[in-house]
Amino acid sequence: MKSSRPDVPFAIDRNGNIRNTEKLSYDKQRQYEILVTAYDCGQKPAAQDTLVQVDVKPVCKPGWQDWTKRIEYQPGSGSVPLFPNIHLETCDGAVSYIQITTELQTNYIGKGCDRETYSEKSLQKLCGASSGIIDLLPSPSAATNWTAGLLVDSSEMIFRFDGHQGAKIPDGIVPKNLTDQFTITMWMKHGPSPGVRAEKETILCNSDKTEMNRHHYALYVHNCRLVFLLRKDFDQADTFRPAEFHWKLDQICDKEWHYYVINVEFPVVTLYMDGATYEPYLVTNDWPIHPSHIAMQLTVGACWQGGEVTKPRFAQFFHGSLASLTIRPGKMENQRVISCLQACKEGLDINSLESLGQRIKYHFNPSQSVLVMEGEDIGSINHALQKVSYINSRQFPTAGVRRLKVSSKVQCFGEDVCISIPDVDAFVMVLQAMEPQITLRGTEHLWRPRDQFESTRGVVLFPDLKIVSTLARAEGLGDLEQTTAPKSPFLEEMLHNLDFCDILVLGGDLDPKQECLELNHSELHQRHLDATNSSAGYSIYGVGSMSSYEQVLHHIRYRHWRPASLETRKFRIKCSELNGRYTSNEFNLEVSMLHEARAVEQEHVNHLIVQPPFLQSVHHPETQISIRRGSVIPSIATVVIIISVCMLVFLVAMGMYRVRIAHQHFVQENEAAKEAEMDWDDSALTITINPMEKHQEPVRGEEETEDEEEEEEDLSSSSSSDSYDSEEEVEKARLGRGRGRQSPARQAQLEWDDSTLPY
Repeated sequence: MKSSRPDVPFAIDRNGNIRNTEKLSYDKQRQYEILVTAYDCGQKPAAQDTLVQVDVKPVCKPGWQDWTKRIEYQPGSGSVPLFPNIHLETCDGAVSYIQITTELQTNYIGKGCDRETYSEKSLQKLCGASSGIIDLLPSPSAATNWTAGLLVDSSEMIFRFDGHQGAKIPDGIVPKNLTDQFTITMWMKHGPSPGVRAEKETILCNSDKTEMNRHHYALYVHNCRLVFLLRKDFDQADTFRPAEFHWKLDQICDKEWHYYVINVEFPVVTLYMDGATYEPYLVTNDWPIHPSHIAMQLTVGACWQGGEVTKPRFAQFFHGSLASLTIRPGKMENQRVISCLQACKEGLDINSLESLGQRIKYHFNPSQSVLVMEGEDIGSINHALQKVSYINSRQFPTAGVRRLKVSSKVQCFGEDVCISIPDVDAFVMVLQAMEPQITLRGTEHLWRPRDQFESTRGVVLFPDLKIVSTLARAEGLGDLEQTTAPKSPFLEEMLHNLDFCDILVLGGDLDPKQECLELNHSELHQRHLDATNSSAGYSIYGVGSMSSYEQVLHHIRYRHWRPASLETRKFRIKCSELNGRYTSNEFNLEVSMLHEARAVEQEHVNHLIVQPPFLQSVHHPETQISIRRGSVIPSIATVVIIISVCMLVFLVAMGMYRVRIAHQHFVQENEAAKEAEMDWDDSALTITINPMEKHQEPVRGEEETEDEEEEEEDLSSSSSSDSYDSEEEVEKARLGRGRGRQSPARQAQLEWDDSTLPY
């Protein structure tokens, strides 16, 4: 037997077996047709040929098909599917069970997740935590300056300790007696430090300030174990008591962010890590501490050794990162608050859970960064994975990459593993959110009478303050022009929260003996805000809407008991969102006392010259009267007086100038008249008369009379010492002008030849 196409990559042996002579490619040719003819021993061909078709199939590689490596996420998009068209190719393998694990890797972002970057106090209040929480690692400020020298990693107020730093917390921040109930919370990222001796790494320590090195309570890491030390004071029961509580967890040294809560209800101490409860594996007892007169020093990042012989110093330094370290004396936090505080704003989600049916089982981890799904049907698994999405509920999420990993485990009938499925490596690109422009605007100058400064209500500083936030969006011009013409931005107003507004006093602090800033605390409580007041200004803080902050700022009052010494007081407001990530403009306000003399002048000026532009700063009808009387510039009266004096001087000068000009003109016309009487020859004169002249002459006469009366009024304003000469000059000026215009008597004496006039 032989093939009729000897050029094809196939060969036939004597037994009729067909084989390929070279490697076949599906991309090159997908099908071959071979016509086979059989011959007997005498080379006689068979009566009929046989057609053989060879189909070349593509190389089948088990794995996930039709997925995209890069998924873009626009802030505010809600839940976005990650793999809407993905499906699993098993190459006709008979699959009996499949398990899929989808992991969102965000450990390198902030505290291991995209969380709101409000202050810890604000987050505690948002989650409904108890009041009285003390932030031991706050943002550096004038009132909280003990964190100013620490290393900061990001805007989320993450403090990094490199083994050489510690911070002393001032006395009075934390009560000396924490009672038998209190809570310590913190975010910690820690790992074994190479080359560092295995010693205690102090997170929080309360020790003797001088003379001795006794530790009253402390929280530290030792050999990748978390240890909490609590030494009770001596009382009548002089017995051993639980003093050290040990937890051994892998997460303590995995160099990842974890949220820790230590609830103390002595003698029971419970640890919550990432929302899960852990009991101590070891509890050791110790004797109570005898009371003494020695003061105590609370520190963060190291422990204070006050009993050193040479010099007190820090010891047992911490290596790692800390954030949101707080202590709550007198009360423990519940599970709901703890779960809220460690909750993540981004994670995995499943759209249409009801569509998955009963054939798919799924499970999320507490932070929703890991999703495990399992089932027996490949079609159901494909449908379930297509429903997995990414969600970020932050209004202004952190931009950057979020890595995705999908791993699969497949079982066949009677086998543990029959197909190896490669992992899916993709990433979510969270785009940059447009930054809001927070603007404060309102009246910038206030003048108020003395009695308002002295009254119990004081002067309302910001009666019409407005807080507006806008986004600059790009607007396309059209389909044809969009590729060449640039996009013009337009402002879009938006609403979001604020977390603090500071009112600063400029030009020196307030004198508490004669002035202060006041605010009714009921205005704060009904809007769930807090405030601190000092001679340097007023600070309002807490997560609240822009309208809530507006309403509170409208009630800020300034009082002054001795306003006679007050010239001008200057204030400045600046507001923030997300702990200073977005800040407003600096709004400046000047407040001055309106004196009585100025008030009279101002009232007169208001009736004479105040125009609408002076009242453009008035926004509310109910405040128009007070603002009109109190906010018009008092220097307008002075300007009016100066202008009046200048006008008077100008009129006097113009009157004297016109008198001199009139006198010179009179002399010149008198001489010209004499020459005209002597040499006048009108024999050949022909004059064309305007017929309307007779009707216009009376009008001109009236205008001349009005001009003369105005000149008389102008001249009457000159000084009395020159009145006699002025009257003579005025009379001469009248005569001169009369001759120049030819009075009716003079015209009657002239005889004209009008015979040639065309009437």
